[in-house]
This record gives sequence, structure tokens and C-alpha cells, in this order.
Amino acid sequence: MSSSKFKFLAALAATGVLALGVAACGSDDSSDSGSGSSGDVSGNIRIDGSSTVAPLTEAIAEGFQSENPDVKVTVGTSGTGGGFEKFCVGETDANDASDAIDEEQEAMCAKNNVEWEEIQVANDALSVVVNPENPVECITIDQLNSIWKGGSKISNWSEVEGLDPAYDGEMTLFGPGTDSGTFAYFTEAVNGEEGNQRTDYNNVGEDDNQTVTGVSGAPGGMGYFGFSFLQENEGKIKGLQIDSGKGCVAPSVETVQDGTYTPLARPLFIYPSAEALAKPEFDAFMTYYLENVNSVAEQVGYIGLTDQQLTDAQSKLESLIGTGSES
Repeated sequence: MSSSKFKFLAALAATGVLALGVAACGSDDSSDSGSGSSGDVSGNIRIDGSSTVAPLTEAIAEGFQSENPDVKVTVGTSGTGGGFEKFCVGETDANDASDAIDEEQEAMCAKNNVEWEEIQVANDALSVVVNPENPVECITIDQLNSIWKGGSKISNWSEVEGLDPAYDGEMTLFGPGTDSGTFAYFTEAVNGEEGNQRTDYNNVGEDDNQTVTGVSGAPGGMGYFGFSFLQENEGKIKGLQIDSGKGCVAPSVETVQDGTYTPLARPLFIYPSAEALAKPEFDAFMTYYLENVNSVAEQVGYIGLTDQQLTDAQSKLESLIGTGSES
């Protein structure tokens, strides 16, 4: 169980609301279809994908299973791309994704007759982090590009042009693997092309905690991952402000939701299959997910949906429930 999920459960236990779940967020009518609050659904739900989204999905799955003990929800972390490789051959019911499905993944799903839908479940501030001893507080997109682009040979912070304050320290880089949606999003946003990144960095795969350990242990360390890992490890690491041309902006709930944290603010998704959407247990889970996601997101350090985003996601789910067909 991830440390993020432990934090979530401890917080809920302390406030005594674990058992409230859907009932606290919606109607008290026990016949309300799809909520799953009556515990009358059963089955297995298999989710894989993004290590960024997984702690949020795990925390919500824990609450859902407490109300629906006959449903088992398993959440894997193969990365967004690795998860789509499973999802698009029908091995999983849904894929957590920190980047939107791409053309290659769409083609794979189509080849295997896996129909899918995209539902936004949260927002994220993709965060660039350094060791707390590093005096640098803000970095530009151009400076990030000079460090991370394919073929870059920068190995010392003193080699980064225009850095203020100047810092003379050996640079040690940590980042996710190539199956990661975070890798895909960062490389496109910072380096201008998905997958364009230097290869001589410490590849942590899908274990973002290795980036925390690496950056916190190296004075010149730098890495990047989702906002929740920054929140969870503040003090061990420091999040840099990002300047995309309009001044330095820190990663935060407010700057993501007001649109000023660019270009590293991003949506987080779940991609359910049409087959999964035909199953009552999965529909109940997704209904519970959206009814509770913003309160859970706050507990585990994620950035919730805006009111409009939540309304749109719930309306979309309502239109999809029961429309799939089981094979």
C-alpha cells in the first residue's frame, strides 16, 4: 500500500467519515442507481496505468470497497503507456493515465476491438524538484530544455545560462521511464517533442519515490513528477517555480486551476472500456469515484476538478453507464 493511501485512510479514520462515502455526497435514497452505497454489487475490477494517478485511484478504491466488500479493485502501476498495452488487449477494465491516449495506443485498441472512453478525474501540476540546499527557486522553460533535451551535455548547474542565482554544483538527474505519461507530457511540453530527452539520467521507471530519494540525497539533484509526490515529500525536496515567459509561478492548486501554471499543468484521466461500462460493479465504482474525488484528492495531495470539470465528468459518466456491451 502506498504511503499516500495510508495518509488518506488515517485522515478519514481521524474524522470518522470512512463509512459515509457516497451517502454524504448524494441522495439518501438507497434505491439511487449506480452509487454502490448499498453494497449490492460484486465482482472484480482491474485497473492499471499511471503511477501518478494510482495513489488517488487506490485511495478511492479503498473507500469504495469498505462499502462494497464483494467487489475487489486492483490497481497496478505499469505507467500510462505500459497500462495502455494491457488495456488495449482487454487485460484490464480501465487505464489510469497522466497523459492523453495517443494515436499508436488508439490504433492498438482498435485492432483488438477495445472501445474506450476518456474521463477526467483530477488535475496535476507536473513538478520540477531539486534538493533543498539548491539556492535556485525559479527556472525557465528554455533552461529546462537546455538541461533535458536529447543530446544535452550539461552536467553542472553553472553551465545553465542565465540561472539566477548562479549555482556551482554537479547536476544529477532523475526521471521516469519511457512508458510513463509524465515522461511523455514533460518531454513534449519542455522539449517540444514527445520522447525527446537525454538518455544519461537516472531512470526510475514507475517508482517516483526513487526520484525523491535520489534528489534529496544529491545536492545538485533534479527530477520531475506529479504534484502529489511533491506535497507528500516537502522538506526532503523543493519544487521549483516555472517561468514560461510571464514570470515565475509555483506549482499549486490555485495556479493550476486559474491557468497560470503553464505549460506543466495537465489533466489526469481514467480510460474505461465499453465492456467495463456494461458492468454494474464498475459503474458503481466510477460513480463513487466522481462523487468523492475532490475530497479524496485534497486528502492525498492532488488537485481536484473545478466545478465545471466535475459537472462535465459526471454528466459524461451518466450518459455512458450501461451503454457498453459485455463480450
